Amino acid sequence: MIVYEADKKQFLSDNNDRDIEDVILAKYLSATGRKVPAAEMRSWRDSLGYMSKVLSDSEIPDDVGVAVELHIPQSSKRIDISLTGRGHDNAKNVVIVELKQWDKVKSTMKDALVSTYLGGGHREVVHPSYQAWSYASLMEGFNEAVYSGGIAVQACAYLHNYERDGVIDSDHYADYIAKAPLFLRGETERGLLRTFIKQHIKFGDPKVLYELANGRIRPSKALSDSLAALLKGNAEFILIDDQKEVYEHILAAGRSASSASPKVVIVEGGPGTGKTVLAINALVTLMGAGLNCKYVSKNAAPRRVYETKLVGTMKRTHYANLFTGSGGFIDTPADQFDVLIVDEAHRLNEKSGLYGNLGENQVKELIAAAKCTVFFIDEDQRVTLSDIGTKKTIREFGVGKGAEVSEHELASQFRCSGSDGYIAWLDNTLDVRKTANKTLTIAEFDFQVFGTPGELHESIAAKNTAGTARVVAGYCWPWTSKKDPRSFDIVIGDYRKRWNLDVDGSLWIIAPNSINEVGCIHTCQGLEVDYIGVIIGPDLIVRNGHVQTVPAARDRFDKTLRGYKTRFKKNPESAAAEADLIIKNTYRTLMTRGMKGCYVYCSDEETANYFRERLSPGALAAASP
Repeated sequence: MIVYEADKKQFLSDNNDRDIEDVILAKYLSATGRKVPAAEMRSWRDSLGYMSKVLSDSEIPDDVGVAVELHIPQSSKRIDISLTGRGHDNAKNVVIVELKQWDKVKSTMKDALVSTYLGGGHREVVHPSYQAWSYASLMEGFNEAVYSGGIAVQACAYLHNYERDGVIDSDHYADYIAKAPLFLRGETERGLLRTFIKQHIKFGDPKVLYELANGRIRPSKALSDSLAALLKGNAEFILIDDQKEVYEHILAAGRSASSASPKVVIVEGGPGTGKTVLAINALVTLMGAGLNCKYVSKNAAPRRVYETKLVGTMKRTHYANLFTGSGGFIDTPADQFDVLIVDEAHRLNEKSGLYGNLGENQVKELIAAAKCTVFFIDEDQRVTLSDIGTKKTIREFGVGKGAEVSEHELASQFRCSGSDGYIAWLDNTLDVRKTANKTLTIAEFDFQVFGTPGELHESIAAKNTAGTARVVAGYCWPWTSKKDPRSFDIVIGDYRKRWNLDVDGSLWIIAPNSINEVGCIHTCQGLEVDYIGVIIGPDLIVRNGHVQTVPAARDRFDKTLRGYKTRFKKNPESAAAEADLIIKNTYRTLMTRGMKGCYVYCSDEETANYFRERLSPGALAAASP
């Protein structure tokens, strides 16, 4: 999506003869239905005014394409300015320009990070050249018009208020400035930026901007597919903005931690913000630095998937102990590990062992076992009554050890087509929390409601071109096939499917024939596909516009609500609230596994209509097959 697109002549007219910020706001409102903060409006006015000065050069053709706020594929990020046309050799080119209004920064000892005043205080953020280069890398990886359509991407950063001072342009950042040149304040710098643009764009061509804006978006690389190369030190995933910032903080904590100065790092992020990508990157880098590290996850599915992908790339002895569960640190000596990377920390339990009777507390044991423990957490993905991983708990045990506790947040959205709006809409629709996103447009995310589970399954199967689509459900149907392999578990009318549990459920999401089965929360949490189909069972219903949860509708062998009846007898109100949270979080997690789309079937018709009513008219037509 592009918020604003025009040729150079029209852009200059909108800037010189009209209020450019109002023009862009009108287009932004039309495209998204949302307003923007006043600060962003001022940023458009000031920075685009400087860009108009740059483009006021007769040697830059009038028909060069100009795009403002071009949406980056598979993310929630937008490129400030994109200029399109053809080079001296007639090749299709795009020049992306990252605009900043900064006038001063401080250097840091961290790779690609600077410190500047933002949002009322000093913050460490990525260097503008790194930011521009990382955005270009994402374009090259995900936009088909770029990676196979012959459009070359050039990147640069323009800080029109910043005078050259040997800090922002120091040798410390030279590698990234070489990849994305840095242009600063003044007529000389403006002339250099013009030269850079003219070096890559000699002729205008409206088709180039059209191809770029409408380029088919291919699926992002699955983390598991690239883990083997990643473990060999290849940068398979470019970390951008807040990911890079948090990554550098983790590295600094891991390298500086000691028994005398332990560290605890808490990284909070919602679905698709790249927690696992960041965890694996940090793991690989810290291992490469000679530190004794492990990747820890309560959920077995991500561990088994990653281990399976490593088969044949290295000896099993090299990776067998690299990925481990969270219950194996009961008797671990203090500070035995340099760094423990704990993914899905919200899934940690108090006790360990098959019967939940071993140890004291998994959070405490993990912190005690390492000089530095890094917890990746999303409290809204707590999906069982036994999940006790919270920021408060981690913080308390960290302080109890005498550790320095730091907290960071990931906001960049990479799943769900990079739609922050979809996540907010889902939170509001499931009554997880109130947001302003009451209606979802199909342009934001491919969400559809189906009338039968068979139609849902057929549509998801059609999307399964490369093993990238799966169907999952709430655990409301008994596991009958466990004792009788010939029987079916999920039976709804003439729809008959088996649970994924008949084989190693941990590998279900990558198993060749798993499209014919139905998965559950335990086999997909922490993993992702292109398209997810979700069967919403009778444990979540809507009556008169109010979302209700029905714990009794869950299968009696469902372990996620184990202990509910006992808790209910002691404190009915508290137990009901806990179960309500678990059921809503379960569906929120299931419905955010898809990178490109989520299709749902509701076993209750009033519930299905409730979802349909919260789709825009265009989306509603598509949601009624």
